[in-house]
This record gives sequence, structure tokens and C-alpha cells, in this order.
Amino acid sequence: MTKQEHQGTGPDVALTQNETAELEKLVADVDRGGRSVTGVAGMILFVAAVGWSLFQLWYASPLPFTLSLGIFNDTEARALHLGIAMFLAYLAFPARKKSARDRIPIHDWLLALVAAFCGSYLFFFYKELAMRPGIPTQMDIIVASLGLVLLLEATRRSLGAPMAVLAIIFIAYIFLGPWLPDALSHRGASLQRLVSHMWLTTEGVYGVALGVSVSYIFIFVLLGSLLDRCGAGNYMMQVSFALLGHLRGGPAKVAVVSSAVNGIVSASSVANVVTGGIFTIPLMKKAGYGGIRAGAIETASSVNGQIMPPVMGAAAFLMIEYVGIPYTDIIRHALLPAVISYIALFYIVHLEALKLGIKPMMASGPPKTFTRKMAGWGMGIAGTLIVMGLVYWIGIGVQTLAGEAAIWILLFLILVLYVFLLKLAAAHEDLPTDINVNTPVRPEPWPTVRAGLYFLIPIGVLVWCLTVEMMSAGLSAFWAVVSMLFQMLTQRPLMAWFRKQAMAQPLQQGIREACVGLQEGARNMVGIGIACGTAGLIVGAITLTGLGLRMTAFVEMVSMGNVLIMLFFTAAVCLVLGLGMPTTANYILMATLMAPVVVELGAQSGMVIPLIAVHMFVFYYGIMADITPPVGLATFAAAAISGEDPIKTGIQGVTYAMRTAVLPFMFIFNPMLLLIGIHSVWELSLVVIGATVASLTFAAATMGWLRIKTTWLEIGLLLLVTFMLFRPDWFMDQISEEYQARPASELMQVVQTLPAGANLVVQLAGMNLEGDDLQKTVAVSLPALPEGDSSTGVAAATKRLSMAGVTVMAFGDTAQIASVSFGSPARRAGWEQGWDIEQVKVPHPDRPSEFWVYLPAFLILIWMWLRQGVRMRLSPDVPEPARAS
Repeated sequence: MTKQEHQGTGPDVALTQNETAELEKLVADVDRGGRSVTGVAGMILFVAAVGWSLFQLWYASPLPFTLSLGIFNDTEARALHLGIAMFLAYLAFPARKKSARDRIPIHDWLLALVAAFCGSYLFFFYKELAMRPGIPTQMDIIVASLGLVLLLEATRRSLGAPMAVLAIIFIAYIFLGPWLPDALSHRGASLQRLVSHMWLTTEGVYGVALGVSVSYIFIFVLLGSLLDRCGAGNYMMQVSFALLGHLRGGPAKVAVVSSAVNGIVSASSVANVVTGGIFTIPLMKKAGYGGIRAGAIETASSVNGQIMPPVMGAAAFLMIEYVGIPYTDIIRHALLPAVISYIALFYIVHLEALKLGIKPMMASGPPKTFTRKMAGWGMGIAGTLIVMGLVYWIGIGVQTLAGEAAIWILLFLILVLYVFLLKLAAAHEDLPTDINVNTPVRPEPWPTVRAGLYFLIPIGVLVWCLTVEMMSAGLSAFWAVVSMLFQMLTQRPLMAWFRKQAMAQPLQQGIREACVGLQEGARNMVGIGIACGTAGLIVGAITLTGLGLRMTAFVEMVSMGNVLIMLFFTAAVCLVLGLGMPTTANYILMATLMAPVVVELGAQSGMVIPLIAVHMFVFYYGIMADITPPVGLATFAAAAISGEDPIKTGIQGVTYAMRTAVLPFMFIFNPMLLLIGIHSVWELSLVVIGATVASLTFAAATMGWLRIKTTWLEIGLLLLVTFMLFRPDWFMDQISEEYQARPASELMQVVQTLPAGANLVVQLAGMNLEGDDLQKTVAVSLPALPEGDSSTGVAAATKRLSMAGVTVMAFGDTAQIASVSFGSPARRAGWEQGWDIEQVKVPHPDRPSEFWVYLPAFLILIWMWLRQGVRMRLSPDVPEPARAS
């Protein structure tokens, strides 16, 4: 590689107009379908997409119940959702890659209409079907059979052949059950039973996944599309450049931060790569990273946007149903791993800059002392916290003083703030819509930040509704979308008015952008809606055949009862499935097949693995497939921008993604990383600091660079420090056991003493469905008694157990589980009706705090830092940039 190729200089740094068009076509093909038609066909496609968005807004809003008009139950809404998705799939996605993109053939119109009818069949004939459950007519069977075939074809068009083939395999498994080996055999099913189960009930295609798509996913995807269409994505990119562009390796750091911010509302890795990558990848090449590293950095940062709350590539909303905990808890558990993963990637690109001798490529203004830099950052952070505090306390104060009138006062205050921020932005020039990759100039930080502060209002509305008003995720997103639409319709006319310009054209542009945003949101949802329907088909096959029950025995045989081997097997299956399936479908399948198995086998091994940790595990490894060659679409998009080989880019991306891949194993064994089992601010601070430093030391070990190049001994010590900070409990377990066993007769006494939110851990013994005698350790979080409940003693303990979903019968020195409520936390945690409680496990009173392990870890790290400093001073071969670090 020549120096010019390595640094990416030369005329090929910036993308040509044709290359940009090809990338936009790639995003359209992957996310929205490749067709772009005009005339009557284009109008029908446009109206259908906008109509779908308006229907979803209506369904998410409180208006149907307020007006007693247009109320849809869950099944009706799911049927309409799938019907419209299938209709748009045949209109927006061509049958083949070589098919025309500028017209819709007659056969696609016919297929779209038939698919729409079949998908919406439960809506049109809901009452008739409800009157004859389990007794399908010939018409039902024909429509359901045709619907399954059309769904598979829509899946092939919108998601690719692998997903459709996998669904066909599961359908074949239903029919071939009696002829399969004993480990996989089942009684089989008739065509009538198959289509009835899959298409005429909510056990198959119209199951939980499609329900989540209707209730949550659509409205959040729509919010992300509207934010991007109105210019919020460009604003976030410009702010990232203003704050970070002047640093060493600035373009790479901009790619990391902007992808993290875009990932907050984006559900598409490919769109994230293209949106930011067309600027950051050429700039990274120009800075000296080279094309392969540049593409890999953008891929790793964009794919990681799917682990960033609150959207998490739509998986957060699926977890609500599968794990059975509130949306705000999902965000809380997902936040720390996502943040430290991005911090580690930021550190990795900094280390790459040091290794390659990259210097800042943008002017940073007059040099500042360390004290002035820290003062500037301190003032910025303090100012942000003060503003957030003022917003919160003003809102709470108005609610307290104004009562029912508070909502109108708060809306007026938001309107005043919005107008003020628009006036502030209108007094200056608009932000540029692109970045000059040939002669980049760093934007001024405060003017850039000031130019788009009003974009934060819809996000603020979303956060307020979720955290303060405690609204559902769907309703919170609805109000955020309403505020976003209002902003899109008014921001341009108001800015024109402040600038004393004509308002007619800006108003038309705002209306056009709002309509296009509604259309793009719907077209972005076609693939996700189809994926949820097809994943429901696969889940239906699992429930119809009982495959889920056989998975426990199969995985136990493969892993030989070893939890670590079982986790590696699960990760491998996630990666393989992810090669041909979108993240959403991959997660649904693995959450159905593997998550309960991991929890069950962990319990039989004496481990208490929180259900949310297992679901996060399979989700993390599902998204890795967007990076790993040979299929990763995000990698191919980045390679198309960089002009490099996608396989080499993918391999480099896997290297960068290792810091994300190690996290799931850590939080399975140490749930504190998911902020579980933390009881004080002090513990929270230690966990956050320890996890952050651990992610940095692991990044340094994988990169082979700390202050300078590391020796093998130093790499080994860095990995040791990483393990000590991520898993301090393992070291403490060698000194003292975590739990102390108490007899079952003390169960009620232990329940009385446990604080609210603490885990009750017990060892159970009983017989499973196969007739095997088993022991397992399970836990359930005990809630506090409701306010005003004055129960004490055994009565209070009984109520707390009942609230967790468990009823216990005591017989002298023994206790037995009398019942476990369906869908309760105890049921999901593996508690079994009729099993005996052998012992209760309570935290060991004499066990030292596991955080003492941090002390030697930090001492080792300080020693290494000082040791490398000595080597830097003594070695004349250390490059100047490394000395400056």
C-alpha cells in the first residue's frame, strides 16, 4: 500500500454524484424497497403509505376512546397492519433485482390486492371467525393458505431469500414431524390445523411480534423518519463536527458520536452508515485511517446504534412483551452497556490515530490550557444539567399549582420556548446540509449548537411523557410525533417571518416534508412489519410442534450442562441466523427458542440468570451479523463508500466489535452491568466507573496499544484488569460464598425482612414434564406492599409473594409451591407449581464487598501507565503523537 493509498488523499476522496446516487439506491432497496414510480401508480403508493402512517397515529392516540369512534381491538389492528404491509411490499419491492424500478407490473398489482385482503382477513371477518373458533370453513382455509404463500413471497422480496427459506423449513417441520428422529419428532399436523393455527388465531403470524410492531415499533420508526426528514440528522452531524472535528482522528470520533446520537431514534444500520458515512468515511481516509479502517469504524459505530436506547432497532418494544417488564426498565438495563460500548469505540479510534501518527486535520482555534479546556467542558455540562433541572422543576411546579389546567400552561410554555429558539436560529445563517470533504472547516461550536436546539423539543416531549408522566411507550411516542409534525409544518414559515421573507413557499415546503416523512416512515416499516409476521409464523411452528420443550434437552446435550459452552453455542446460532435474517426477526426467534433454555439450564446449574440479561445476550449477538462477513449489509454499504473490499472491511469491523461482543458474557454473569441489584448511589457510581474503565482496558488490549505499543505481558495484564473490573464477584466467590442456605421453614421470615426490589432466591426440587427429577435455583424480585396496606408478619409475606406471582403452602419444616400465576415474574423466572422448596438462600453476612477487587485492578493499571511513561521517555522510536497523548 502506498502512502497516498494509506492516507486516502487524492481526487478520489470525495464521492461522485453517481456514487452518492448508488448509495441512496442501496438504502432505498434495503429499507424502503427499490421502486420509485410516478403518475397514478406513484400517487397510489404514496397515499397508501401516508394512510398507513395516519392509521397508526390514530391507533396510538387517545382520540378513538375520547370520541368513541374508530376503536380497533388488538387482533383487528394487527390484521390491518399486516394487510397494508403486504400491499406495500408488492408495490414497493420488485420481484427481482433486475426488475424495473420505475413501473409496477400488472401481476404485482394483483398480488398486492390479494395479499392485502388475505392479510386483513381477520379484520373483515372478525365477528364471523369469533363465532366459530377452531372450525375453519373452506373459505378460511383457502384464504389462509394463500396468505401464507403471499407472506413468504413478500418476505423474500423485502428481507431476502434466507428468511423465507427458514420459514419454509419450519413449515416443512410441522408436516414431517412423524418421520423425523426421536429428538425432533412430533405428531405432525394437518393442513387445516396448520393454517388455522398460523392465520386464524393470534398464536402464529398475528402473534406477539406483530402486536408489538403495531403498538410500538411503527410509531418510533415514524418519529425517526420525521426527525431525519426535518433536518435533525444533519444537525446532529454538524454538532458532532463542531465539537470533535478538531481532535486527532476527529472524523472517526465524529462517526462514533453521530452514530450514537442517530441510533437513539434510528432502526436501520444501513441508513445510519450511508447518512453519516458519505461524509465521515472520505474524511477518515483523508486524515490517514485508510479505506478499510474508515469503513470498519463507520460500520461498527452505525450497527451499535441498534443497542442504544430508547429504540434499540425495535427490540426494546419486543422485550416489553417477552420479558414482561416496563419500557423504562428496558431502557435502564440497556443504557450502561450501550454507553460503555461507544466509549470504548471512541477510545479505539483514538488509539488508531496514535498508532498511525494522525494529526488534527481541522483548525481548533487558539491553543487552550488544560485548565481552560476543563473549565469549558465543566461549564457546558453544568449548563446542560441546570437547563434540564429547570425544565423538570418548572414542569412539576406547574402541575402542582395549576392542577387540571397544567397541561395548557405547559403547552403554552413549550410553544414560547419553541418560538424563542426559532427566533434565535433565524437571526443567523442556516447550517450547511453537507460537509466539504476536500477542504473541511470546523464549524463554530456554539453557533452550530444554537442553530437547531428546537430539534430537541420532540425528544424532550418523549422523555417527559415516558419518565415523568409515566405514559406507555406508544402514547409517549405519539405525542412526540405530534410535536414533530407541528414543528415541521411551522419551523420554515416562522423562520421566514422572523427574517421578513415570504411565507407561502416555506409553508408549502413544510407540508411537503411532513407528507414525505409520513411516507418514508411507512415504507421503512414494510420490512419490519413483514419480518414480525414471518417471525410469528416461525414462533407458531415452535408452539404447534412443541419444539421449544425439546430445545432444553438438545442444548443440554450439546453443552454437556456447562453454562459457558451453552452461551457460546447460543451466540454462534445468533450469528448464523443473523446472516440471513434482519435483527428484529433474529431476536424474536432466539428469544422464543433459546432465552427460556438458557434461564432453565442456568437454574439447573445453580445460577440465577435474569431473564432480561438473556434477552439482551441474544439481541447483542443478533446485531453482530450486520458486521460479520460475508453477508453484513452495513459492511457492504461502508465498503461501497470507501471503495475497499467488503470482506476485509468486515474482518476489521469484527476486530472493533469485539468490545461489544464481550459485554453479553459479562452481564450474564454480573447483572450489575445491567443496573440490576444496585441498592445505593455509591454502588451505582462504582459499577459505572468500573465498567467504563474495563471497556477501555479491553479496547487497549485488543488494539495492542495503551500509551505506546504494549508487550504481551502488558496485554495479559490489561485483560486481567478487564476481568477484575467486569467480574469482581468471581474473585470474591473464591474467598466467600455469595449466599447462605436457610431451611425452607424460614421462607416467610426471610420474605418479611427483604427490602422492596430485592431478590428472593430459593432452591427447588421436583419433576419435569419428561419425568426427570431436577434441582434448580430460581429468584424473583419482591415488590413492596401497596401504600396504605398495614399487613405485617406472615400476612405481609404472603401478599408480597402473591404480588410476585407465587402461592406457597407450608408443612412444618417443608414448603411447596401451590401455584404460579400465568405471565407473572415468577413464571418467567422458572418457578414451578408443585415443586418443593428445599432451601432459601440469603446474602452471606460475612462476605466482603466485591468492589474491593477494584483496588488491585486500579493499582495494576496505574503501574502499567507509569511503566509505559518511562518507556516513552527512554525510547527514541516512539512517534511524536504518542508522546503528546
